[in-house]
Amino acid sequence: MEMEQISSSTEKKSLSEHESKKLLTRYGIPFSKEILVTNRDELSAAAHQIGFPLALKGCSDQFTHKTEMNLVSLDVKTLDEANIEFERINQIMSDRGAGVLVQEMVQGKRELMAGLTRDAQFGPCVVFGLGGIFTEALEDVCFRMAPINKKQAYEMFHDIRGKKLLGAMRGMEPVDLDALAEILVALGKLGMERNEIQEVDLNPIIVRNGKPVAVDALVVTN
Repeated sequence: MEMEQISSSTEKKSLSEHESKKLLTRYGIPFSKEILVTNRDELSAAAHQIGFPLALKGCSDQFTHKTEMNLVSLDVKTLDEANIEFERINQIMSDRGAGVLVQEMVQGKRELMAGLTRDAQFGPCVVFGLGGIFTEALEDVCFRMAPINKKQAYEMFHDIRGKKLLGAMRGMEPVDLDALAEILVALGKLGMERNEIQEVDLNPIIVRNGKPVAVDALVVTN
């Protein structure tokens, strides 16, 4: 589904994860490797192309909370296990899915989040903070009105309480802040150029060898 086909709708509409990533990739957002598959032959080819371990996710614009719906399988190590999880996910989605996403497993101890929200008063705003399962619990996020530049992105890094997690610690190398800043700048640009986009959620962004890699994405339009 292309953005141009839905931008005239007045109701909010969530894109599937795969559709969201296709759009955000155009703005330079770095994502984990993935292939959308619809049958076992495609699954086998994708698994061998990407390599184990894998993550499998149900792909549908009908299910935005995939984990709660049991549509995510992580650390899949064999093709037999992948086939079992593929069938399980398809059964849950019934006929409401576009397929199953086969993704590389991105390993990293630090998880961040970034996004875009459209405020009625201030317009598009870039969001940044700690990500993963603790996003809602810790609420360690900050905002800037779009557009933003790299200097403002760096200011956002210092605004969160957990800013020390961005530096070198416990044997982990520091986060590549330039790469992270480029993600925030890109989100601001997206918000300015595409008025139909109401929300973007990149969570988690996993830090792998110092580099930020987004492994999930949600785009909401009107």
